[in-house]
Amino acid sequence: MNANRLLALYSGVLTAAAAVAVATSAGADTPPAKAVFDEIDVKRINVREDDGTIRMIVSNTSRSPGIIMHGKERPHPSGNRGAGIIFYNNEGSENGGLTFSGQKGPDGKISGGGHLSFDQYEQDQVIQLTQNEYNGRRWAAMVVNDRPDAALDFDMAERLSKMPDGPEKTAALQKVQADGTFGRQRLYVGKTRDRESAVMLNDAMGRPRILMKVTPDGKASIDFLDDKGGVIRSVTPDAK
Repeated sequence: MNANRLLALYSGVLTAAAAVAVATSAGADTPPAKAVFDEIDVKRINVREDDGTIRMIVSNTSRSPGIIMHGKERPHPSGNRGAGIIFYNNEGSENGGLTFSGQKGPDGKISGGGHLSFDQYEQDQVIQLTQNEYNGRRWAAMVVNDRPDAALDFDMAERLSKMPDGPEKTAALQKVQADGTFGRQRLYVGKTRDRESAVMLNDAMGRPRILMKVTPDGKASIDFLDDKGGVIRSVTPDAK
């Protein structure tokens, strides 16, 4: 091979290499083509913003996320929360979710439920649409809660969840409930475990003050309560 042919071959190789480099570089700036599937099986899908911020996770039970706040994940206090969809705000912090479950246990008892919630910023759920059943007892409701201004204390929640059942845990739960550490319920509208239709309005301390209900056999009443739960006045269709 003479020098001219060698030079021409060398020049051709360099040109081809440059063309590949340009094409590769251009492809890196081009958004990937939209994929179309007739059917897809997955165990988890993470939906993120362009900068990587998590906005939604769809998962099965085994791959359900812990609690993610500002993009950092920690174990959920209750353990595995089950299959569903968890939503996140612009900062990558959890702010709501949709979960479902249902099964018959080895003892033959059925347990399950469905839950849609909306969370306060860096806090827990303030609106819940929820239903639950266990061993033949069922309840379903819309619940509205008050939450503290401060961020949720995950360390305390984790400590409480790990405490063994007993008087000490009961006392600790009663204390945080009285202090309003994790918030207080303000409104309940739904069906109770005793199959009553009920509307309960609570004050800022979470104390029931008005209770409207209809029993399974059709008896209706409206009770006005004091701050200790005592009935101040009860109104029924038969009341004069």
